[in-house]
Amino acid sequence: MTDHDPRPRCAWGDHPDELYRAYHDLEWGVPVRDERHLFGLLILESAQAGLSWSTILRKREAYRRAFAGFDPDAVARFGPDDVARLLADPGIVRNRAKVVAAIDDARGVLALHDAGTTLVDRLWSFVGGSQLVNRYGSIGEIPAETDLSKAMSKDLRRRGFRFVGPTICYALMQSAGLVNDHEVSCFRWAEVQRAG
Repeated sequence: MTDHDPRPRCAWGDHPDELYRAYHDLEWGVPVRDERHLFGLLILESAQAGLSWSTILRKREAYRRAFAGFDPDAVARFGPDDVARLLADPGIVRNRAKVVAAIDDARGVLALHDAGTTLVDRLWSFVGGSQLVNRYGSIGEIPAETDLSKAMSKDLRRRGFRFVGPTICYALMQSAGLVNDHEVSCFRWAEVQRAG
């Protein structure tokens, strides 16, 4: 491990694990407007349900390989042989419901296209197209879900998406920068706003 960086961070981001800390410092909360990247985050956040984020973070590259670089067009074409392949892949969470949900979610992305919109536009519509900036002083103040994440969950479920409960949707909103939930004392709070 390298020397500890003394910059103030969110309580969860001030972590001895370099991979985890780098995720906090470089990715979490940065606004994502690339559909493939957003779809990848949706798969990873759904996979995380009931597990630690560090577990999923360590499996991210295996997920990227297993799910065709997070290309929704390719994943939507996955069939029974692909499900069997994924369930035998030790690099990902081998949970049938989560694997099938990722494929269904890819088909949901294509259904959005057929309806004349994109996953990016649909998700960002819940925050009016601009990042919501919160001002939390500690991790204990940050909610697990909000009215917006409940509305997003309901909308996505209606469109055939799965493993998209309000808590997963809020985690997605945080990771994809729809909301800035860095603690105000964290050096990333202001940086993420500028990225928006």
